This record gives sequence, C-alpha cells and structure tokens, in this order.
Amino acid sequence: MKKLLLSLLLGPALALGLVSPGAADTRGLPQFADLVERIGPSVVNIRTAERVRERPGVPQLPPGITEDHPFYEFFRRFFPPGQSPVPPGQPGTEVPRGLGSGFIVSSDGLVLTNHHVVDGADEIYVTLTDKREFKAELIGSDRRTDVALIRIDAKGLPAVEIGDPERLRVGDWVLAIGSPFGLDSTVTAGIVSAKGRDTGEYLPFIQTDVAVNPGNSGGPLIDMEGKVVGINSQIYSRTGGFMGISFAIPIDEAMGIADQLKASGRVVRGRIGVGIAEVTKEVAEPLGLPNSQGALVRSVEAGGPAEKAGVEVGDIIVGFNGRKIERSSDLPRIVGGTAPGAKADIRVWRRGQYRDLTVTVGEMESDRQAKGPEKQAPEAVPAANPFGLGVADLTAEQSARLRVDRGVVVETVTGPAESVGIRPGDIILGINNQEVTGAKQFNELVARIDRNRTHVLLIRRGDSAQFVPIRPTAP
Repeated sequence: MKKLLLSLLLGPALALGLVSPGAADTRGLPQFADLVERIGPSVVNIRTAERVRERPGVPQLPPGITEDHPFYEFFRRFFPPGQSPVPPGQPGTEVPRGLGSGFIVSSDGLVLTNHHVVDGADEIYVTLTDKREFKAELIGSDRRTDVALIRIDAKGLPAVEIGDPERLRVGDWVLAIGSPFGLDSTVTAGIVSAKGRDTGEYLPFIQTDVAVNPGNSGGPLIDMEGKVVGINSQIYSRTGGFMGISFAIPIDEAMGIADQLKASGRVVRGRIGVGIAEVTKEVAEPLGLPNSQGALVRSVEAGGPAEKAGVEVGDIIVGFNGRKIERSSDLPRIVGGTAPGAKADIRVWRRGQYRDLTVTVGEMESDRQAKGPEKQAPEAVPAANPFGLGVADLTAEQSARLRVDRGVVVETVTGPAESVGIRPGDIILGINNQEVTGAKQFNELVARIDRNRTHVLLIRRGDSAQFVPIRPTAP
C-alpha cells in the first residue's frame, strides 16, 4: 500500500522531470563517510593556556571556562571579583585559555589554524585523533588575514591535500571538521552560499551554510574530492552561536601566508600610501565613469609611493598591474600581494579620462592612526550659491599646511550642502570633472550647472577626501 501511494505521488513529478528517479531513496544524496574517514586523522584539536599573572579584582574562573564556553556568562555573572569559585592560582600557574581547531599541512608537523585561536597564548597544545598530545611551537601568525602556522615535534603525520577554491561553485557541497565547544572530530556539512565575500581587509571569503561554532575556528573546509579549500574562520551571528552563515579563508590565500610565515615568521606586504573609499553609482555617473567600479583615492600620504607616482586625491584607481579593481577592497589585497620594491602600473580615472602611472611599491608598516578633521575659522560670511555653500579662496597658510595648490574653503553651509553633511572648514577641490581653482571660478561653475540633476563635489576634510553627491535647490 505504501509503495502504491508513493508511486501515485511521485509518478507525475517523475514524468515532468521535477523529481529525479533517486528522490525516492537516498542514492542521490552526497555521501561524506568515506571523506571523513580519509581526512579526519589530519584534523587536530588545539587548546591554549596562559600563565597566571597578578590581576587584582579579576575573578578566577574554573579551568576550561573561557569566553567560548556555554557557562562562561553564568560564572562571570554569579562569581564577581572576590567570590571566585576556585582557589586563585599563583603567579606562573598555567590556566586554560581557549579552544580551537587546525589541520596538518605537512607530514613533519606543520599545522595551519587561525591567528585568533593562538593569539596571546603562552602555551599551545595540539591533540591528534589518536589522542596523542604535543606542545606546539608558534612559527608565525598574521592578524590581518587571521592565519597562523604552528609546528609539533612529530613525523609521518597524515597531511591534508590542498584543493583549488577557484573551482568551487556556489551550490557545491562542502563539509567542516573541528572541535565546536571542545567536541573534537565533529563533522558538519552544507553548501557554498557565495564566493568572494568581502568581510575582511585582505581576503575574499567563501560563505557557506555549514554549521560553525566556537571551537571550529581554524578547522578545514573540505570539498567533495576530499581536498581542503578553506579555513573556517568567522560566523555571522546576533547571538554568538551559529545562524546559518559562516565564512572560510580560501586555502590558496592561506597557503601563501603560511609560506611566508614558514620562511621568515612574518608576512611582508606591499603598500602605496593611499586612503580609499568605495565608488558609488551616484559618484560614477556625474564623473562619466562607465560603471561604479574602482577605488576612490581619499588621501595620499606625503612622500609616499603613490604621491611620488603622481596619484592625486580624487583619482579613481581602476587598474593595478593589469588587474581590474572592481571594488575598493580589491586594491589593498592586490597591492598587499605585490613585493615591496617592485614597479607596478596604475590606471586612474581623472577628470573625465584615463591616465597611466607607474609606482614603486613600498612595504606595509604597522597600522597608522588616522588624523581627525581640522577645523577652520571663517573670516567672512560670503553669499551662498545654489548648493547652499559660501566659499572663499584658500590662504597661503592653508595651502601650505594642507599641501594643496587649488580649491576653496567652505565658510557657510545651508540647504542642500548641509543635508549631505558638508561642514565649514571643508576644502572643495572639484565639481564633477572640473578642477576648482578659486571662489570666483567655483561660483561661476555652480551658476551654470543643470539644477535638475545630481552633481558631485570632491571634498577634502583633514587628511582625506571623498566625492559627495549633491542636488542643488530647484530653479
């Protein structure tokens, strides 16, 4: 009777091709068991520890109760400073710090994991699936890409096979193996949800719906050939737990970082010394760009590689060394992967036409602190134009201090300009594709604009600049 009913239900669907013949059983579903059997021994559990230091007023939580632990909030809330649930450790005592995952990339003991798994740890312990535990040595760690390389003293280990993330297609099945909440050798599966997801400064992430939780970090993302295509690194969550969106670092990017860490213990990146922003449709259209692509140059470092190459504030970088810059986030990734000292071609869009420049790439230094906006004191109150802007010529002192030889300073702001966030003290360097050379010329340009369409102003504020779309008052 059951077979007859199933036949009646599936018959029309099979005839129309809506359901495959294997839909009535599990033969059409992916089988992961063989892959897990083969890859499982290459995945490791990582736990970290720190040495107790004198920390007055900080409660000593029970061993293993870290921020990733489900009972962390309970102990933190109900055992405030002075009411420790365990006797405080003496300075120098080793206490648990965190948990994570990793995978063996060479038979002589090299293990790849996330930077945030081992960051700040005094001791790193690696446990294999056969329960052997080793104290690991940190070879190197890179915060910007969240990749770390560690080594254990062991030989003949089962190393993973490295795959090609470029061959992944959205919708492909993938699986993860790791230690969520300390539950080692846990397997979860899902599909590739998107590729090239920009959630980091230097990496285009692989987005999946594979269940990833605290403790999975650093574990492998595996394709249906049993090859590692990524390192599970992040989740999107409003609760701290898995919500159906997880991100993995593409393995080709990670291995490039690992090679540098192995060679020198650090990562060397190129830089050209520009601050950038996204190019929106509202900016691209008035400037005559075919589409909203590229990286808008908001600031140029004094004496930096870009300035020496002739890059200007307001340029839109659309190509670097023959590679297209589709989004602003592409530029730091491509420049960062270029060897310091190398010469590179830059294509920019400037005042309605393409220009080709050559830059000598510098070396990335430590993060720089951005300067805040500089305030200007108005000396007069000029009349406002259709944008609601009163402007004045730059003084010699302002030009020298800001290192600009053109533009006007905003002194009064009303109407449209106020609504788009322009402030007194801002410097206007351009309107659409036209340079601004002085107050008289700027007001003449504004007087002739089409007041029925949106225009863009190139605004300098402090050490950075941006295009600001603005629509004038109606005629």
